Amino acid sequence: MRGEGPLLLLLPGGSADAGIYDRMAARLADRWTVATLDPRGYSRSLIDGGTGEQRVAVQSEDAYRLIESLAPDGGPVSVFGASSGAIVALDLLVRHPERLHRVVAHEPPLVELLPDPERGRRLFASVRDSFRAEGVAAALATMTEGLMASAPSSPPVRETAARTETEPVEQTVREAEAVQRMHANLPVFLEHVLCSFSGHALDPEALAHGGRKLVVGVGEESGTLLTAVPGPRLADRAGGGLVEFPGGHTGSSEHPEAFAARLRSVLLDRTGPGA
Repeated sequence: MRGEGPLLLLLPGGSADAGIYDRMAARLADRWTVATLDPRGYSRSLIDGGTGEQRVAVQSEDAYRLIESLAPDGGPVSVFGASSGAIVALDLLVRHPERLHRVVAHEPPLVELLPDPERGRRLFASVRDSFRAEGVAAALATMTEGLMASAPSSPPVRETAARTETEPVEQTVREAEAVQRMHANLPVFLEHVLCSFSGHALDPEALAHGGRKLVVGVGEESGTLLTAVPGPRLADRAGGGLVEFPGGHTGSSEHPEAFAARLRSVLLDRTGPGA
């Protein structure tokens, strides 16, 4: 945790833990109390008895309990989630819309929102199969190849950010330790998170009740990457805003300063969803 002000909870995706948002959180702590977390089963949030198949609803409840602990006065709470963390954020909005001021979901890889859901299911199942047969490196290669395959064009983003040059980043000791932790989380992600989260059945009608609070993020460099395709479809069905963010699927770590600036503008926008 860092900063003062209304609570802003940042939910990591993939195999990432709280450390993925260190640079971005530091740039937002002047306006918000920024909280980041290690999802259950990752890094410093180990599960007694080992890690089994992870469920979106369980991690959503984890986030809700954390919100209730950190903002017990019922004050306004904003949530940002990327990738699988975005799926958790969406489920949180479905279950507890009254508790949230704004939810920003960046490129949630929901296969049910793809033009061809079965294609997405096959891809992520093949990634898990590659991990089981040949290990982490083979699984990541399978995923990269599958995600880069051509996908149907998505509707144009209605609000755009200026193109962002890559920020030169010198890694600190703290960040190097975080990278090691997150790499060690990959087996859990590939075996117990990837398929169950991407296959999560989100109810668009239920989400629409909180749609005015929702902003869906898409990376300006993502193009027709498979993980970017569900975003515009989600925004249309849920009635949320659609905003372009710097970088690609992992823009928050690629361009932390520019990404934080864009997130700040979305959270403070009094004319868009959640105003």
